[in-house]
Amino acid sequence: MLITPIPRPPLRNTFPQEGKETKNFPELNDPILSELFSIERLELHGEALAGTHKINDKPSRGQPLLPRVRENGRVLAECQKRIAHAVREERAITPAAEWLLDNFHIVEDQVRQIIEDLPPGYYRELPKLAEGAGAGTPRVFALAWEFVAHTDSRFDREGLRRFTQAYQRVTPFRIGEIWALAISLRIVLLENLRRLAERITHTRTARHEADTLADAILGLKGPSPAAPPAILPPLEKGALDRAFVVQLVQRLREQGGVTAPILQLLEARLTAQGVVADDIVRAEHQEQTAMNATVRNVITSMRQLSAVDWAQFFDDVSVVNQLLRVESGFGSMDFATRDMYRHAIEELSRGSGLSELDIARRALHAAKKSPTGKGPTGESTRESDPGYYLIARGRVLLEKEIHYRVPLFQRLTRIGRRWATGIYLGSIATATGLLLVFPLLASARAGSHALTLVAWGLLGLVPASSVAVAAINHLLSKIVKPKTLPKLDFSKGIPPASSTMVVMPVLLNNLRSVQEYIEQLEIHYLSNPDGHIFFALLSDWMDAPTERLPDDDALLDAARAGVRRLNERYGLGPEGAFRFHLFHRRRLWSATEGVWMGWERKRGKLHELNRWLRGHTAETLIENPLDKGLPPRVRYVITLDADTRMSQGAAFRLAGAMAHPLNRPFFDPGFGRVVEGYGVMQPRMTPTLPMTGSGTLYQAIFSGPAGMDPYAFAVSDVYQDLFGEGSYVGKGIYDLDVFEAALKGRVSENAMLSHDLFEGLYARTALVTDVEFFEEFPAHEDISLARLHRWTRGDWQLLPWMIGAAGGRDVRNSNAARERPLSIISQWKMIDNLRRSLVAPTAFVGLLCASVWNPRRLFFGWDSSRGQSRSRPCSLCCRDSSAFIDGVRRYSM
Repeated sequence: MLITPIPRPPLRNTFPQEGKETKNFPELNDPILSELFSIERLELHGEALAGTHKINDKPSRGQPLLPRVRENGRVLAECQKRIAHAVREERAITPAAEWLLDNFHIVEDQVRQIIEDLPPGYYRELPKLAEGAGAGTPRVFALAWEFVAHTDSRFDREGLRRFTQAYQRVTPFRIGEIWALAISLRIVLLENLRRLAERITHTRTARHEADTLADAILGLKGPSPAAPPAILPPLEKGALDRAFVVQLVQRLREQGGVTAPILQLLEARLTAQGVVADDIVRAEHQEQTAMNATVRNVITSMRQLSAVDWAQFFDDVSVVNQLLRVESGFGSMDFATRDMYRHAIEELSRGSGLSELDIARRALHAAKKSPTGKGPTGESTRESDPGYYLIARGRVLLEKEIHYRVPLFQRLTRIGRRWATGIYLGSIATATGLLLVFPLLASARAGSHALTLVAWGLLGLVPASSVAVAAINHLLSKIVKPKTLPKLDFSKGIPPASSTMVVMPVLLNNLRSVQEYIEQLEIHYLSNPDGHIFFALLSDWMDAPTERLPDDDALLDAARAGVRRLNERYGLGPEGAFRFHLFHRRRLWSATEGVWMGWERKRGKLHELNRWLRGHTAETLIENPLDKGLPPRVRYVITLDADTRMSQGAAFRLAGAMAHPLNRPFFDPGFGRVVEGYGVMQPRMTPTLPMTGSGTLYQAIFSGPAGMDPYAFAVSDVYQDLFGEGSYVGKGIYDLDVFEAALKGRVSENAMLSHDLFEGLYARTALVTDVEFFEEFPAHEDISLARLHRWTRGDWQLLPWMIGAAGGRDVRNSNAARERPLSIISQWKMIDNLRRSLVAPTAFVGLLCASVWNPRRLFFGWDSSRGQSRSRPCSLCCRDSSAFIDGVRRYSM
């Protein structure tokens, strides 16, 4: 018979220790249920609970939770199978069992999410209780247990918030504990559901046994009713289960005849145990009703936990978060940036022995006593932001103040960053040398002349360096941890102080393209519609042999009409300014190009736009009636190509990154460039999918994140992560005033075609890896080659700035004598561009020479064997070139 006596003894209502259960069904535990509290009573309980908790000095020692979670998942799956089997046999099941059966997919999701979100390293850092019923379990887990017990597993966000805040009025939680609260609630709810499911299965089994016995007594399963002597012995042995008794009593009552002795026996047994049958029936029904409600609450709470915004809950509850919000501009930052600050506080707390609240207070104190205070525009400078002492250069000062113990790996990382330039360039040089030395040694042993080895070394240098750079960059990307830039939260719109204009430099060549430009401008607006953000076309006519062409006016009128329609459709922007604009330039004669064209092409457009937005004269801009509705003061400009697509909210995130105090550029007149912060930010560029069909074979081979196009991925993550700056490729955001100051007087007219890299070096560029722009990849090889030719030509135009002034100073600039040189890594970027442009021709020449060159004959005719060196030739590589040519002819025939 069954083993649970009547009345039931007190069962365990604590988290069971690992290894205490039997193989199939363990000893039953009471559901996690205690006296139900109101919110006010919960707050009082939270304060009292905080006063009783004692924390273990070594949090790594504690009772593991994941084994129990996995066991709970297996037990619940077994219970679900048994309930499903009962349904297939058309047996009646309780509403609680039906809830479990219908919503078991939610239970499976909870088990999976707990295992994924509670890694062992994270669990070891959680403070554990040192004594009491929950000794060895995390403190936050005990809080979740109490909340579930006193709410009957019914989740209420407001109640949980007030309960947690009441606890923290006595003892603040650590940052990691608050994040673990959601996982702890899931674990406790899963534990409670497991206990309820065991009871459901246990009760169903007891009832089934009672039905079997009742059928035998009543003769429903046999030829005749069973005689009482055959039934009485089983009922006289051991304690009876309550569910068994209730079901049997309900089946046998009012049957008369043979059931009377059985009922009398049951009454006698129950009287001996001190209970009455009617009381048992009433208690069982009450328990079933309560269990149905609790199972419903557990399932509903599991579903609600997945819908809660836990990031917002954390912001409402964390005392560190609240302190930073009150004392600084922490609340204006986006979630990722706030999380970056909090992770730094956790790390400093672990390494110093101080509480996280103390670390936050010290960072705020250092920021407040910063002598710089406000910048020239009235905004807080980087030193007056607590993040400067948490994640930026001021961290070293804070570490010394709190006696932070720097971990060994972190110390090695800092040493590597200090010598990053030498390590990076030295690694490339070493890898290139290794790739060359072994083939050259083999050629030397084969008898090649010294001049031959020199020639082969020069031919192989550039291709070998390309392999070396790719290998070193890949290796470093695995070693160096990527970092995202801090940002302000502009998700609800760009504020007036960070007013931004999105511009598209384009060429008006036909009416169809004009219409496409207008449509693309509208798409950009719909992706980023809120706040002080404006959109403009920067247009030129196509290059021409004369100053004016017959179709010029029609194209300009079409562009103006399109911009006017957009303003009428979407209305005025902030402060009565037009949301959409058109800036068009007339042609000027270019003696170097021999055509009439827009002055300085794209660079000239942006320069004249910058001057126009600051109220200066732009000589080639044609007056437009819409210019009277210019925004009052644009601070940032986002420049896009005609085929560039912005993701939704990308403009807001870029402007938020530029406006963050730690990223704001500082232009040093003595250096002649930006030395801190960033004047330009470059998003990550990704080729788009083909606009029509499946695209071309050329696109399929060469486009995509794994492609070798250096300009689609001109800014390696290594540059940003290792050196703190990237490279500008012409699509991104820049600070208008700083950008103009950094480039003032540096470039004479018609001296530079490719300006993006050059501008980015002086204005200092950041790669914003978590903001993505999309750009169409060329569909055919001829288009790609034309673009590559244009870029390569521009790269070589940087040569005067590389060799004409020591260290990268511009000889054309009158202030060059007092300016500091560019950094070594900045100079390397220009050299690297030239190196990439030489990879294809040197590889082709090397391949051609390897096919027809006889190592015994140098420079097409001079026999090296006539010199002093007469080493034994190799039979594999010293065949006469005529034999090779004859072989090719025979193959072709």
